[in-house]
Amino acid sequence: MKLLRFGDINQEKPGIESKDGKHLDCSSFGEDYTEQFFASDGLKRLQDWLDIHEKTLPEIPKSARIGSPISRPSKIICIGLNYLKHAQEAGMAVPEVPIIFMKATSSLCGPFDPIFIPKNSKKTDWEVELAVIIGKRTKYVSKAEAMDHVAGYAVHNDVSERDFQLHHGGQWVKGKSADNFAPLGPLLVTKDEIPDPHQLRLWLKRNGKMLQDSNTSDLIFDIPTIISHLSQYMTLLPGDVISTGTPSGVGMGLNPPTYLEKGDVIELGIDGLGKARQVAMDDPEA
Repeated sequence: MKLLRFGDINQEKPGIESKDGKHLDCSSFGEDYTEQFFASDGLKRLQDWLDIHEKTLPEIPKSARIGSPISRPSKIICIGLNYLKHAQEAGMAVPEVPIIFMKATSSLCGPFDPIFIPKNSKKTDWEVELAVIIGKRTKYVSKAEAMDHVAGYAVHNDVSERDFQLHHGGQWVKGKSADNFAPLGPLLVTKDEIPDPHQLRLWLKRNGKMLQDSNTSDLIFDIPTIISHLSQYMTLLPGDVISTGTPSGVGMGLNPPTYLEKGDVIELGIDGLGKARQVAMDDPEA
């Protein structure tokens, strides 16, 4: 299945993308795509419901806003420096174990919502990443069983303010958590539709110029390793988002370094997971 959510901010409704590419309204299913939905075998229940009702579902208006494909999760966990060339362009050592940091869940937004450049920002940057959405409670899981805990995958832009991240003291979370710094979607594609998540092209353009173009085959730590590692330190809950790292081509690594400016257009996508587009703008509350 390909799940999506649509509607105004904080009023999103559940939907799906059908096999013929139509966006269908699943409001009559009666549940949003929340932690409780995933925890209660929601994907199977939704599929069983669709087998009966899909042909009668109304089409979502093309003008409708597309939101994050999941409701606000308990955690957004990110893996840093998980592509070799990105570690090299950042001038940092290749990690021996996964580097873990968090994004505030309040940074979550839709895939076509604007990127807000924060007040006092000097270096707002882009990062296309494969996001993994957890499907059931996960604690102390082995690598061999880790993939059984995956609900599906989505496109994520791990927007980052490098000055906040690297020069304001403390941990990276300061540069990762501004409003609209986590555009997710447009779809949550269930794992049965992605034969090998480690063979997906991911790419990103700024103002039409290709800057990131890589493949998840280049991940330093693969998805089972990441999930197993995280589950040793925290309980992963249904709907949690794990963003698996970005390849080379971020603004910080360009010569000279280049960062988002008001009006810049970011386009990004991953094989089988759809495309997203964001326009940079000043934070309206700054």
